[in-house]
Amino acid sequence: MSKYRPLWEYIKQNSAQRLTFSQIQTILGFQIDHSFLNYKKELEEYGYIAGCKEKVLCPSF
Repeated sequence: MSKYRPLWEYIKQNSAQRLTFSQIQTILGFQIDHSFLNYKKELEEYGYIAGCKEKVLCPSF
């Protein structure tokens, strides 16, 4: 099981328009690091993209 599964479940169950990295860390219960970027491709399955410059997750409309 991916350590990011709680985040993927949160995204699936909530229609958040934008999540900051701070909000993501709160959802996960731990600080995210550079390894998070290795998992960002999983976000596309949920209709989101990671914006590293802005440090947010956004819908990929």
